[in-house]
Amino acid sequence: MNKQATAEYKIFEYDPGLLPYKTDIEQRMKNYYRKKTELVGQDGSLCDFANGHEYFGFHRTDGGWVYREWAPGADGMYLTGDMVHWDRFRLPLTPLENGVWEVYLEGEDALYDGCHVKAIVLKEGRLLERIPLYIRRVLQDKDTYAWCGVIVDEPAYEWKNGEFTPSKHPFIYECHIGMAQEKEGIGSYREFIDNTLPRIKALGYDTIQIMAIMEHPYYGSFGYQVSNFFAPCSRYGTPNGLKELIDTAHGMGIGVLLDVVHSHAVKNTAEGLNEFDGTTYQFFHEGGKGDHPAWGTKLFNYNKNEVIHFLLSNLKYWLTEYRFDGFRFDGVTSMLYHDHGLGTAFTDYSKYFSLNTDTEAVTYLQLAMDLVREVKPDALNIAEDMSALPGMCLPIEEGGVGFDYRLAMGEPDMWIKLVKETPDECWDMWRIWGELTGRRPMEKYIGYAESHDQALVGDKTLMFRLCDSNMYTSMNKGSNDPVVDRGMALHKMIRLACSSMGGEGYLNFMGNEFGHPEWIDFPREGNGWSYFYCRRQWSLVDNGFLRYGQLNAFDGAMVKLLREEEVLSFTPRALFIDQGCQVLTYERGGCVFALNFSPERSYEGYWLTLPGEGKYRVVLSTDEERFGGFDRVSKDYLYTAKKDADGTFKTRIYLPLRTGLCLKKVEEETSEGKKDKT
Repeated sequence: MNKQATAEYKIFEYDPGLLPYKTDIEQRMKNYYRKKTELVGQDGSLCDFANGHEYFGFHRTDGGWVYREWAPGADGMYLTGDMVHWDRFRLPLTPLENGVWEVYLEGEDALYDGCHVKAIVLKEGRLLERIPLYIRRVLQDKDTYAWCGVIVDEPAYEWKNGEFTPSKHPFIYECHIGMAQEKEGIGSYREFIDNTLPRIKALGYDTIQIMAIMEHPYYGSFGYQVSNFFAPCSRYGTPNGLKELIDTAHGMGIGVLLDVVHSHAVKNTAEGLNEFDGTTYQFFHEGGKGDHPAWGTKLFNYNKNEVIHFLLSNLKYWLTEYRFDGFRFDGVTSMLYHDHGLGTAFTDYSKYFSLNTDTEAVTYLQLAMDLVREVKPDALNIAEDMSALPGMCLPIEEGGVGFDYRLAMGEPDMWIKLVKETPDECWDMWRIWGELTGRRPMEKYIGYAESHDQALVGDKTLMFRLCDSNMYTSMNKGSNDPVVDRGMALHKMIRLACSSMGGEGYLNFMGNEFGHPEWIDFPREGNGWSYFYCRRQWSLVDNGFLRYGQLNAFDGAMVKLLREEEVLSFTPRALFIDQGCQVLTYERGGCVFALNFSPERSYEGYWLTLPGEGKYRVVLSTDEERFGGFDRVSKDYLYTAKKDADGTFKTRIYLPLRTGLCLKKVEEETSEGKKDKT
């Protein structure tokens, strides 16, 4: 089953700078092989191991129901709910081995769809009400605000689309079901299917990454304080509603990723995992090690086999029961280091291989990636890791952790610093090129200008940061505001730069494609529990009078071009980095990109370096009138590249200030009259 842990791993070929830490990486692999063998033996399968959801929780049997729970610290357990009129002691559970408890309920109608249930745990004289660990639906009482488990026995969803293979170079639309509508309230799966999926399809995105699906008691946590790991969020509809959403997306050619939270859990005891069996250590570390100092949440013990079983079963459940196409793992940096990345600047390799590294978490992530590969070989897995741990996105057998992509988290940070702190005329082209093309050897990145992080209260969307209060007065197409003109131009250029060279995949957060104004603010005490800022104002795009529609049109044209040309399948190659003129020119996948970031200088006859001789045409310009520009560059003119004295191929081109262009070599007529691609 296992490659010898002492073998030479390719990670050292890819990055010889890691050779001084060879012992650490070899220990990484020994830890992985040892733990996997401990869990499944020499020839066992993680896929067969990760079946907790098929054994624990509520299941129909011949003539009745069975409920099982893992609660090793409990002195006794009972099941209560609607079916026994909330008699706490009518249905005792029988203790089995290894902390497992079980009760059989005779009769097919002993439980039913919508039946409210809770577990009663006895611990050292205390009587604790708990929501079952593997419950598949929870609901909040509108009057008491208390949460309760709910039996799911709705008819099996009939899938209309078969197995789906997600894009290997994804254009990801990050979204949140609840805030995807314009009304001041919480959106539903049905509304997302009817109203939002068609917009995503029209823009050309081939993948959605859904936030806040795993149930969470506090809506304002953005879904990042999970209470019930096997229950999709009830605020949006039923479990079958989520399945229909995923099925519909697949039918539209759109893959679906789950924003999964295995880095921590909500500290609540009435709703979540915390102290389920009356102990603090059932799932989490004891003492301070079990508490996240910044998030106020609980931290998993990744060395405990029962915890690994729970979490791996959770991943398999979402892949098989709901047919998700992979995961975006939240808070990976917090998992990887004992200080959760809060006190470390990752300036050299020694910071990754020290006593600060949580090797148990590294092993868990490797096991998670191994399992996902077994269950769905084509699944996509993305790590949110700001530390850039070496090998995060290399296969396990090569010495890596096994993810497919990491988020290029330095990119939005760079743009924010440039916009906030650096005058436009001082923007450094080498810095931009280096940040957008720098990669760990052989590892893939998801490039992006902004995600949900940059849109939350306390920060600003890119467009709002560029234009600020002028967005309230000057986004009308008839206005003439230099602040908005600058914001429009840079918004398009930054997104073109990130999408065309920032990674092997690209991500955009819902609404940012059209420069959604203001921030996201979930209902809370500080804003009077208002939903006003917790929605997406699609009417800004649709009304035809405002410039948001122009930004939206550019985003769609940009994604369409990059996908059709399969640009992200290739490596970006610099043609000329012109710091003096503030121009970046590069080639990727046969497309030539020329970006003039100068705020002052348009170039009448700029010598543009091209990858070869022939004729080229502009196929996309950020300055097109339909995108809110001034139409200063013709898309009909053919540029002829000729060999220069220095051996490079060049042509003269008009390159306006704050404009990005994409050129392609065109087909020409041969003497026989046939098309011949030059």
